[in-house]
Amino acid sequence: MTRALITGIGGFTGRYLADVLARNGHEVHGIVHGPGSNVHEPIPGVAYLYQADVADPSSIEEVVQEVRPQWVAHLAAISFVGHADVEQVYRSNVVGTRQLLEALTRLSTRPSAILLASSANVYGDAQEGALDEAAPFAPANDYGVSKVAMEYVASLYRTRLPTIIVRPFNYTGRGQRTQFIIPKIVDHARRKAPVIELGNVDVARDFSDVRAVAEIYYRLLAEPKALGGTFNVCSGSSVTLQEVLDIVGHLSGHHLEVRVNPAFVRANEVRLLKGSPARLANTIGTLPSIPIEATLQWMLEA
Repeated sequence: MTRALITGIGGFTGRYLADVLARNGHEVHGIVHGPGSNVHEPIPGVAYLYQADVADPSSIEEVVQEVRPQWVAHLAAISFVGHADVEQVYRSNVVGTRQLLEALTRLSTRPSAILLASSANVYGDAQEGALDEAAPFAPANDYGVSKVAMEYVASLYRTRLPTIIVRPFNYTGRGQRTQFIIPKIVDHARRKAPVIELGNVDVARDFSDVRAVAEIYYRLLAEPKALGGTFNVCSGSSVTLQEVLDIVGHLSGHHLEVRVNPAFVRANEVRLLKGSPARLANTIGTLPSIPIEATLQWMLEA
């Protein structure tokens, strides 16, 4: 049994990764932080919960020394691109990563694998088509810049800690907040709202299912060949928002009227943006694949 520590375990992705780890026989420890966090509120599959701020050195040091994890999945972050508090974005995404890694270096027995969640936002949206890991950094917002900085911070520990960097493209599923585009569409359909305000519905993006993403994270932690690597986490295919609207309309029987809100339209937005999962597949083998139709049906039935 491997003792695993997940930061940000109370978030969207953390709960799914905790479930995968627990189902595969691992002892799961988790860190929660922020308004509404409650260490006494159970998360399925989690043996121990701790309340801590990864950006606070003494707070994270105490948890790391108590747990002494063999695997670490660092998911704690400000994940919404439009988050209003820019200082908090950098504090959580950059400073928090450094404090965690620094605490891990002080363990008498260091972890065998540390997965750090970056983002495909490091590529920005100035490039068209399928992007591989060699694509240059071109972040278009503070969130993307913070993830670039996080990766550079991680590089300072490359010789001391066995890190794995993942750059997930868009993914969705039950439990994702409605400020994200697909949960917003699903929520409107479930409520049978007559109208939805969106931006450009003709752009195509690479969407994965959060359950597939959690499985990939688990397999990377368990794969020695992944250590020291950087991996796109994506499906390699794309779907337009109009196609998502059509599928949701077909599955729910409720077709939304779309009104274009100029505030949601990005200047010079690329039409097609997706990732190449080739390096990931070459490292962990056949990737879990859940069709977008199945994901949307699952979300509608929540």
